[in-house]
Amino acid sequence: MIQILLFLLLQCSMSSRAPPKALLQDMVVPPRQLFGPGPSNMADSIAETQSKNLLGHLHPEFVQIMGDVRLGLQYIFKTENKYTFAVSGTGHSGMECAMVNLLEPGDKFLVVEIGLWGQRAADLANRMGIEVKKISAPHGKAVPVEDIQKAIAEYKPNLVFVCQGDSSTGVAQPLETIGDACREHGALFLVDTVASLGGTPFDADALKVDCVYSATQKVLNAPPGLAPISFSDRAIEKIRNRKQRVASFYFDALELGNYWGCDGELKRYHHTAPISTVYALRAALSAIAKEGIDESIQRHKDNSQVLYAALKNHGLEPFVEDEKLRLPCLTTVKVPEGIDWKDVAGKMLTNGVEIAGGLGATVGKIWRIGTFGINSNKTKIENVVELLSKSINETRMYCFINLYYF
Repeated sequence: MIQILLFLLLQCSMSSRAPPKALLQDMVVPPRQLFGPGPSNMADSIAETQSKNLLGHLHPEFVQIMGDVRLGLQYIFKTENKYTFAVSGTGHSGMECAMVNLLEPGDKFLVVEIGLWGQRAADLANRMGIEVKKISAPHGKAVPVEDIQKAIAEYKPNLVFVCQGDSSTGVAQPLETIGDACREHGALFLVDTVASLGGTPFDADALKVDCVYSATQKVLNAPPGLAPISFSDRAIEKIRNRKQRVASFYFDALELGNYWGCDGELKRYHHTAPISTVYALRAALSAIAKEGIDESIQRHKDNSQVLYAALKNHGLEPFVEDEKLRLPCLTTVKVPEGIDWKDVAGKMLTNGVEIAGGLGATVGKIWRIGTFGINSNKTKIENVVELLSKSINETRMYCFINLYYF
Protein backbone atom coordinates (compact mmCIF):
# COMPACT_ATOMS: atom_id res chain seq x y z
CA MET A 1 0.00 0.00 0.00
CA ILE A 2 2.85 2.39 0.85
CA GLN A 3 4.43 1.65 -2.54
CA ILE A 4 1.18 2.49 -4.35
CA LEU A 5 0.81 5.78 -2.43
CA LEU A 6 4.38 6.74 -3.25
CA PHE A 7 3.76 5.87 -6.90
CA LEU A 8 0.62 8.01 -6.96
CA LEU A 9 2.43 10.95 -5.34
CA LEU A 10 5.21 10.64 -7.91
CA GLN A 11 2.71 10.49 -10.78
CA CYS A 12 0.82 13.51 -9.47
CA SER A 13 4.03 15.49 -9.48
CA MET A 14 4.80 14.44 -13.06
CA SER A 15 1.37 14.38 -14.68
CA SER A 16 -1.60 16.70 -14.82
CA ARG A 17 -3.90 13.79 -14.07
CA ALA A 18 -3.55 10.88 -11.63
CA PRO A 19 -3.89 7.38 -13.12
CA PRO A 20 -6.93 5.26 -12.18
CA LYS A 21 -6.17 3.33 -8.99
CA ALA A 22 -7.71 0.17 -10.51
CA LEU A 23 -5.02 0.07 -13.19
CA LEU A 24 -2.28 0.02 -10.58
CA GLN A 25 -3.56 -3.34 -9.34
CA ASP A 26 -3.08 -6.71 -11.03
CA MET A 27 -5.94 -7.85 -13.26
CA VAL A 28 -8.18 -10.52 -11.73
CA VAL A 29 -9.17 -13.36 -14.08
CA PRO A 30 -10.83 -16.16 -12.09
CA PRO A 31 -10.92 -19.73 -13.39
CA ARG A 32 -14.21 -20.62 -15.08
CA GLN A 33 -15.71 -23.66 -16.73
CA LEU A 34 -17.55 -22.05 -19.63
CA PHE A 35 -20.67 -24.06 -20.43
CA GLY A 36 -22.70 -21.14 -21.70
CA PRO A 37 -23.46 -20.28 -25.35
CA GLY A 38 -19.92 -18.95 -25.86
CA PRO A 39 -17.14 -18.15 -25.48
CA SER A 40 -15.87 -21.61 -24.63
CA ASN A 41 -12.75 -22.74 -22.79
CA MET A 42 -9.50 -22.73 -24.73
CA ALA A 43 -7.39 -25.85 -25.01
CA ASP A 44 -3.81 -25.38 -23.79
CA SER A 45 -2.48 -25.69 -27.36
CA ILE A 46 -4.62 -22.70 -28.35
CA ALA A 47 -4.03 -20.61 -25.21
CA GLU A 48 -0.26 -20.98 -25.60
CA THR A 49 -0.38 -19.15 -28.95
CA GLN A 50 -1.37 -15.93 -27.19
CA SER A 51 2.10 -15.53 -25.69
CA LYS A 52 3.95 -15.94 -28.99
CA ASN A 53 5.75 -12.89 -30.34
CA LEU A 54 3.95 -10.69 -32.84
CA LEU A 55 4.79 -10.68 -36.52
CA GLY A 56 4.06 -7.96 -39.01
CA HIS A 57 0.72 -8.38 -40.76
CA LEU A 58 2.51 -8.74 -44.13
CA HIS A 59 5.58 -10.66 -42.96
CA PRO A 60 6.09 -13.83 -45.04
CA GLU A 61 5.82 -16.03 -41.94
CA PHE A 62 2.46 -14.51 -41.05
CA VAL A 63 1.29 -14.77 -44.65
CA GLN A 64 2.05 -18.50 -44.40
CA ILE A 65 -0.02 -18.76 -41.22
CA MET A 66 -2.90 -17.01 -43.01
CA GLY A 67 -2.58 -19.53 -45.83
CA ASP A 68 -2.78 -22.39 -43.32
CA VAL A 69 -5.92 -20.83 -41.84
CA ARG A 70 -7.56 -20.59 -45.27
CA LEU A 71 -6.91 -24.29 -45.90
CA GLY A 72 -8.28 -25.17 -42.47
CA LEU A 73 -11.45 -23.15 -43.05
CA GLN A 74 -12.03 -24.80 -46.42
CA TYR A 75 -11.66 -28.13 -44.59
CA ILE A 76 -14.20 -27.46 -41.85
CA PHE A 77 -16.69 -25.68 -44.15
CA LYS A 78 -16.21 -28.54 -46.65
CA THR A 79 -15.76 -26.22 -49.60
CA GLU A 80 -13.43 -25.51 -52.49
CA ASN A 81 -14.37 -21.81 -52.51
CA LYS A 82 -11.31 -19.67 -53.22
CA TYR A 83 -12.76 -16.74 -51.28
CA THR A 84 -12.55 -18.42 -47.88
CA PHE A 85 -10.96 -16.36 -45.10
CA ALA A 86 -11.63 -14.79 -41.69
CA VAL A 87 -13.13 -11.36 -41.07
CA SER A 88 -11.47 -9.37 -38.28
CA GLY A 89 -14.38 -9.15 -35.86
CA THR A 90 -16.67 -11.43 -33.88
CA GLY A 91 -19.31 -13.68 -35.42
CA HIS A 92 -21.67 -10.76 -35.94
CA SER A 93 -19.11 -9.19 -38.27
CA GLY A 94 -19.49 -12.26 -40.47
CA MET A 95 -23.21 -11.52 -40.81
CA GLU A 96 -22.52 -7.88 -41.70
CA CYS A 97 -19.76 -8.78 -44.15
CA ALA A 98 -22.02 -11.26 -45.93
CA MET A 99 -25.02 -8.97 -46.15
CA VAL A 100 -23.30 -5.71 -47.17
CA ASN A 101 -21.61 -7.59 -50.02
CA LEU A 102 -24.56 -9.68 -51.21
CA LEU A 103 -27.39 -7.14 -50.90
CA GLU A 104 -27.82 -3.77 -52.59
CA PRO A 105 -30.73 -1.35 -53.12
CA GLY A 106 -33.59 -2.97 -55.01
CA ASP A 107 -32.82 -6.50 -53.80
CA LYS A 108 -35.27 -8.71 -51.92
CA PHE A 109 -34.22 -10.65 -48.82
CA LEU A 110 -35.91 -13.76 -47.41
CA VAL A 111 -35.16 -14.55 -43.76
CA VAL A 112 -35.89 -17.93 -42.19
CA GLU A 113 -36.43 -17.02 -38.54
CA ILE A 114 -36.08 -19.65 -35.80
CA GLY A 115 -34.85 -17.28 -33.10
CA LEU A 116 -32.90 -14.12 -32.42
CA TRP A 117 -30.38 -14.42 -35.27
CA GLY A 118 -33.02 -14.34 -37.98
CA GLN A 119 -34.39 -11.23 -36.31
CA ARG A 120 -30.91 -9.67 -36.33
CA ALA A 121 -30.42 -10.42 -40.03
CA ALA A 122 -33.80 -8.86 -40.84
CA ASP A 123 -32.98 -5.81 -38.71
CA LEU A 124 -29.66 -5.31 -40.49
CA ALA A 125 -31.35 -5.56 -43.89
CA ASN A 126 -33.95 -3.00 -42.80
CA ARG A 127 -31.15 -0.62 -41.82
CA MET A 128 -29.73 -1.10 -45.33
CA GLY A 129 -33.06 -0.20 -46.92
CA ILE A 130 -33.59 -3.72 -48.26
CA GLU A 131 -37.05 -5.24 -48.75
CA VAL A 132 -37.39 -8.08 -46.22
CA LYS A 133 -39.79 -11.00 -45.94
CA LYS A 134 -39.64 -13.32 -42.92
CA ILE A 135 -40.85 -16.88 -42.61
CA SER A 136 -40.89 -17.95 -38.98
CA ALA A 137 -41.37 -20.92 -36.68
CA PRO A 138 -42.52 -20.92 -33.05
CA HIS A 139 -39.54 -20.86 -30.70
CA GLY A 140 -38.26 -24.37 -30.13
CA LYS A 141 -39.25 -25.50 -33.62
CA ALA A 142 -37.81 -25.29 -37.16
CA VAL A 143 -39.41 -23.98 -40.33
CA PRO A 144 -40.49 -26.88 -42.58
CA VAL A 145 -38.25 -27.03 -45.64
CA GLU A 146 -41.33 -27.24 -47.85
CA ASP A 147 -42.47 -23.85 -46.53
CA ILE A 148 -39.06 -22.37 -47.31
CA GLN A 149 -39.14 -23.76 -50.84
CA LYS A 150 -42.61 -22.30 -51.37
CA ALA A 151 -41.56 -18.88 -50.06
CA ILE A 152 -38.53 -18.84 -52.40
CA ALA A 153 -40.70 -19.72 -55.39
CA GLU A 154 -43.35 -17.09 -54.60
CA TYR A 155 -41.21 -14.21 -53.27
CA LYS A 156 -38.29 -14.60 -55.72
CA PRO A 157 -35.66 -13.20 -53.31
CA ASN A 158 -32.11 -12.26 -54.28
CA LEU A 159 -30.75 -13.69 -51.01
CA VAL A 160 -32.06 -16.30 -48.55
CA PHE A 161 -30.81 -16.31 -44.93
CA VAL A 162 -30.89 -19.36 -42.66
CA CYS A 163 -29.27 -19.76 -39.24
CA GLN A 164 -28.30 -23.44 -39.00
CA GLY A 165 -28.12 -23.44 -35.21
CA ASP A 166 -29.83 -20.61 -33.36
CA SER A 167 -28.16 -20.07 -30.00
CA SER A 168 -31.23 -18.35 -28.55
CA THR A 169 -33.48 -21.41 -28.96
CA GLY A 170 -31.13 -24.38 -29.43
CA VAL A 171 -32.87 -25.32 -32.70
CA ALA A 172 -30.95 -26.86 -35.62
CA GLN A 173 -32.69 -25.85 -38.84
CA PRO A 174 -32.58 -28.53 -41.59
CA LEU A 175 -30.81 -27.18 -44.70
CA GLU A 176 -31.23 -29.94 -47.29
CA THR A 177 -32.81 -28.89 -50.64
CA ILE A 178 -32.89 -25.16 -49.77
CA GLY A 179 -29.83 -24.61 -51.96
CA ASP A 180 -31.54 -26.38 -54.84
CA ALA A 181 -34.57 -24.11 -54.52
CA CYS A 182 -32.30 -21.05 -54.43
CA ARG A 183 -30.52 -22.16 -57.63
CA GLU A 184 -33.83 -22.85 -59.37
CA HIS A 185 -35.15 -19.36 -58.66
CA GLY A 186 -31.93 -17.34 -59.00
CA ALA A 187 -31.33 -16.64 -55.31
CA LEU A 188 -28.11 -16.81 -53.31
CA PHE A 189 -28.09 -18.98 -50.17
CA LEU A 190 -26.57 -17.53 -46.95
CA VAL A 191 -26.06 -19.67 -43.82
CA ASP A 192 -25.06 -18.66 -40.28
CA THR A 193 -23.02 -21.46 -38.62
CA VAL A 194 -21.74 -19.43 -35.65
CA ALA A 195 -23.08 -21.87 -33.03
CA SER A 196 -23.00 -25.04 -35.13
CA LEU A 197 -19.77 -25.32 -37.14
CA GLY A 198 -17.72 -28.32 -36.05
CA GLY A 199 -20.50 -29.74 -33.88
CA THR A 200 -23.26 -30.29 -36.47
CA PRO A 201 -23.07 -31.80 -39.98
CA PHE A 202 -22.41 -29.08 -42.54
CA ASP A 203 -21.16 -29.37 -46.13
CA ALA A 204 -21.17 -26.01 -47.90
CA ASP A 205 -20.60 -27.33 -51.41
CA ALA A 206 -22.99 -30.28 -51.19
CA LEU A 207 -25.71 -28.02 -49.75
CA LYS A 208 -25.10 -25.44 -52.53
CA VAL A 209 -24.43 -22.70 -49.99
CA ASP A 210 -23.24 -19.43 -51.56
CA CYS A 211 -22.01 -17.76 -48.39
CA VAL A 212 -21.40 -19.16 -44.92
CA TYR A 213 -19.94 -17.48 -41.86
CA SER A 214 -19.10 -18.63 -38.36
CA ALA A 215 -17.15 -17.60 -35.26
CA THR A 216 -14.04 -18.74 -33.43
CA GLN A 217 -15.25 -18.88 -29.81
CA LYS A 218 -17.68 -21.80 -29.97
CA VAL A 219 -16.69 -25.32 -31.11
CA LEU A 220 -13.29 -24.06 -32.27
CA ASN A 221 -12.40 -23.08 -28.66
CA ALA A 222 -10.42 -20.04 -29.83
CA PRO A 223 -10.82 -16.48 -28.47
CA PRO A 224 -13.58 -14.34 -29.98
CA GLY A 225 -12.36 -11.86 -32.56
CA LEU A 226 -12.51 -13.53 -35.98
CA ALA A 227 -15.43 -14.60 -38.18
CA PRO A 228 -14.58 -17.38 -40.65
CA ILE A 229 -16.43 -16.81 -43.92
CA SER A 230 -16.63 -18.34 -47.39
CA PHE A 231 -18.11 -17.02 -50.66
CA SER A 232 -18.97 -19.24 -53.62
CA ASP A 233 -18.10 -18.31 -57.21
CA ARG A 234 -21.76 -17.35 -57.70
CA ALA A 235 -21.55 -14.99 -54.74
CA ILE A 236 -18.31 -13.43 -55.97
CA GLU A 237 -19.86 -12.93 -59.40
CA LYS A 238 -22.77 -11.09 -57.75
CA ILE A 239 -20.33 -8.87 -55.84
CA ARG A 240 -18.25 -8.10 -58.94
CA ASN A 241 -21.38 -7.12 -60.87
CA ARG A 242 -23.00 -4.90 -58.26
CA LYS A 243 -24.61 -1.71 -59.52
CA GLN A 244 -23.15 0.16 -56.53
CA ARG A 245 -19.88 -0.38 -54.70
CA VAL A 246 -20.01 -2.15 -51.34
CA ALA A 247 -20.74 0.61 -48.82
CA SER A 248 -18.19 -0.71 -46.30
CA PHE A 249 -14.48 -0.67 -47.10
CA TYR A 250 -13.65 -2.72 -43.99
CA PHE A 251 -16.08 -5.50 -44.94
CA ASP A 252 -15.51 -5.43 -48.71
CA ALA A 253 -15.14 -9.14 -49.59
CA LEU A 254 -12.96 -8.47 -52.62
CA GLU A 255 -10.53 -6.33 -50.63
CA LEU A 256 -10.48 -8.83 -47.76
CA GLY A 257 -10.05 -11.68 -50.20
CA ASN A 258 -7.03 -9.97 -51.72
CA TYR A 259 -5.46 -9.43 -48.29
CA TRP A 260 -5.98 -13.11 -47.45
CA GLY A 261 -4.48 -14.25 -50.75
CA CYS A 262 -7.71 -15.53 -52.29
CA ASP A 263 -7.39 -13.89 -55.72
CA GLY A 264 -3.80 -14.76 -56.61
CA GLU A 265 -2.94 -11.09 -57.06
CA LEU A 266 -0.29 -9.01 -55.30
CA LYS A 267 -1.48 -8.32 -51.76
CA ARG A 268 -2.68 -4.81 -51.05
CA TYR A 269 -2.72 -3.29 -47.57
CA HIS A 270 -6.25 -3.46 -46.21
CA HIS A 271 -6.03 -3.48 -42.42
CA THR A 272 -3.83 -4.83 -39.66
CA ALA A 273 -5.13 -8.29 -38.81
CA PRO A 274 -5.45 -9.31 -35.13
CA ILE A 275 -2.18 -11.26 -35.31
CA SER A 276 -2.47 -13.23 -32.06
CA THR A 277 -6.09 -14.16 -32.75
CA VAL A 278 -5.08 -15.54 -36.14
CA TYR A 279 -2.44 -17.65 -34.36
CA ALA A 280 -5.19 -19.02 -32.10
CA LEU A 281 -7.46 -19.81 -35.04
CA ARG A 282 -4.64 -21.65 -36.77
CA ALA A 283 -4.08 -23.76 -33.64
CA ALA A 284 -7.83 -24.41 -33.30
CA LEU A 285 -8.09 -25.57 -36.90
CA SER A 286 -5.07 -27.79 -36.38
CA ALA A 287 -6.82 -29.45 -33.42
CA ILE A 288 -9.94 -30.11 -35.54
CA ALA A 289 -7.81 -31.46 -38.39
CA LYS A 290 -6.01 -33.87 -36.05
CA GLU A 291 -9.28 -35.20 -34.67
CA GLY A 292 -11.08 -35.06 -38.04
CA ILE A 293 -14.04 -32.82 -38.82
CA ASP A 294 -16.48 -35.75 -39.09
CA GLU A 295 -15.12 -37.23 -35.86
CA SER A 296 -15.61 -33.89 -34.10
CA ILE A 297 -19.22 -33.76 -35.27
CA GLN A 298 -19.86 -37.33 -34.16
CA ARG A 299 -18.35 -36.66 -30.72
CA HIS A 300 -20.70 -33.74 -30.21
CA LYS A 301 -23.65 -35.87 -31.31
CA ASP A 302 -22.68 -38.71 -28.97
CA ASN A 303 -22.19 -36.39 -26.01
CA SER A 304 -25.51 -34.65 -26.62
CA GLN A 305 -27.09 -38.01 -25.81
CA VAL A 306 -25.12 -38.05 -22.55
CA LEU A 307 -26.56 -34.63 -21.74
CA TYR A 308 -30.15 -35.62 -22.58
CA ALA A 309 -29.87 -38.73 -20.39
CA ALA A 310 -28.43 -36.74 -17.48
CA LEU A 311 -31.22 -34.16 -17.74
CA LYS A 312 -33.83 -36.91 -17.70
CA ASN A 313 -32.23 -38.51 -14.65
CA HIS A 314 -32.62 -35.22 -12.78
CA GLY A 315 -36.18 -34.56 -13.93
CA LEU A 316 -35.23 -31.78 -16.36
CA GLU A 317 -36.51 -31.33 -19.92
CA PRO A 318 -34.92 -29.99 -23.11
CA PHE A 319 -36.72 -26.94 -24.53
CA VAL A 320 -36.61 -28.34 -28.09
CA GLU A 321 -38.99 -31.28 -27.94
CA ASP A 322 -38.10 -32.87 -31.29
CA GLU A 323 -34.68 -34.46 -30.74
CA LYS A 324 -33.91 -34.33 -34.48
CA LEU A 325 -34.13 -30.52 -34.32
CA ARG A 326 -31.80 -30.06 -31.33
CA LEU A 327 -28.42 -28.41 -31.80
CA PRO A 328 -25.93 -31.05 -30.54
CA CYS A 329 -23.41 -28.56 -29.15
CA LEU A 330 -25.85 -26.16 -27.45
CA THR A 331 -28.80 -27.50 -25.48
CA THR A 332 -31.64 -25.38 -24.16
CA VAL A 333 -33.28 -26.58 -20.94
CA LYS A 334 -36.70 -25.61 -19.61
CA VAL A 335 -36.65 -23.65 -16.35
CA PRO A 336 -38.95 -25.48 -13.89
CA GLU A 337 -42.02 -23.61 -12.70
CA GLY A 338 -41.38 -21.40 -9.68
CA ILE A 339 -37.60 -21.30 -10.21
CA ASP A 340 -35.68 -18.08 -10.88
CA TRP A 341 -33.17 -18.90 -13.60
CA LYS A 342 -30.85 -16.12 -12.42
CA ASP A 343 -30.59 -17.54 -8.90
CA VAL A 344 -29.63 -20.95 -10.26
CA ALA A 345 -27.11 -19.59 -12.75
CA GLY A 346 -25.64 -17.42 -9.98
CA LYS A 347 -25.20 -20.40 -7.68
CA MET A 348 -23.43 -22.30 -10.43
CA LEU A 349 -21.14 -19.36 -11.13
CA THR A 350 -20.06 -19.26 -7.47
CA ASN A 351 -18.97 -22.87 -8.06
CA GLY A 352 -16.90 -21.80 -11.07
CA VAL A 353 -19.32 -23.03 -13.75
CA GLU A 354 -21.09 -20.77 -16.23
CA ILE A 355 -24.35 -21.53 -17.99
CA ALA A 356 -26.64 -18.85 -19.44
CA GLY A 357 -30.28 -17.92 -19.46
CA GLY A 358 -32.44 -17.31 -22.49
CA LEU A 359 -31.87 -14.66 -25.14
CA GLY A 360 -34.53 -12.46 -26.67
CA ALA A 361 -37.95 -14.11 -26.44
CA THR A 362 -36.60 -17.05 -24.41
CA VAL A 363 -35.40 -14.96 -21.43
CA GLY A 364 -36.67 -16.50 -18.20
CA LYS A 365 -37.87 -19.67 -19.93
CA ILE A 366 -34.66 -21.61 -20.50
CA TRP A 367 -31.06 -22.18 -19.58
CA ARG A 368 -28.52 -22.59 -22.36
CA ILE A 369 -25.78 -25.18 -21.92
CA GLY A 370 -22.97 -25.08 -24.46
CA THR A 371 -20.86 -28.20 -24.87
CA PHE A 372 -18.41 -26.84 -27.40
CA GLY A 373 -15.15 -28.48 -28.44
CA ILE A 374 -13.15 -29.67 -25.42
CA ASN A 375 -16.24 -29.22 -23.23
CA SER A 376 -18.03 -31.91 -25.24
CA ASN A 377 -16.84 -34.49 -22.73
CA LYS A 378 -18.93 -37.12 -20.92
CA THR A 379 -17.57 -36.52 -17.43
CA LYS A 380 -17.72 -32.73 -17.71
CA ILE A 381 -21.30 -32.86 -19.02
CA GLU A 382 -22.51 -35.13 -16.22
CA ASN A 383 -20.85 -32.88 -13.64
CA VAL A 384 -22.51 -29.76 -15.06
CA VAL A 385 -25.97 -31.32 -14.99
CA GLU A 386 -25.35 -32.60 -11.45
CA LEU A 387 -24.44 -29.07 -10.36
CA LEU A 388 -27.47 -27.64 -12.19
CA SER A 389 -29.79 -30.03 -10.35
CA LYS A 390 -28.14 -29.28 -7.01
CA SER A 391 -28.45 -25.53 -7.59
CA ILE A 392 -32.15 -25.87 -8.49
CA ASN A 393 -32.82 -27.84 -5.30
CA GLU A 394 -30.95 -25.28 -3.19
CA THR A 395 -33.03 -22.52 -4.77
CA ARG A 396 -36.23 -24.43 -4.01
CA MET A 397 -35.14 -24.93 -0.40
CA TYR A 398 -34.31 -21.23 0.00
CA CYS A 399 -37.74 -20.27 -1.36
CA PHE A 400 -39.45 -22.76 0.98
CA ILE A 401 -37.61 -21.42 4.05
CA ASN A 402 -38.52 -17.84 3.14
CA LEU A 403 -42.17 -18.75 2.69
CA TYR A 404 -42.22 -20.68 5.96
CA TYR A 405 -40.67 -17.97 8.13
CA PHE A 406 -41.87 -14.83 6.44
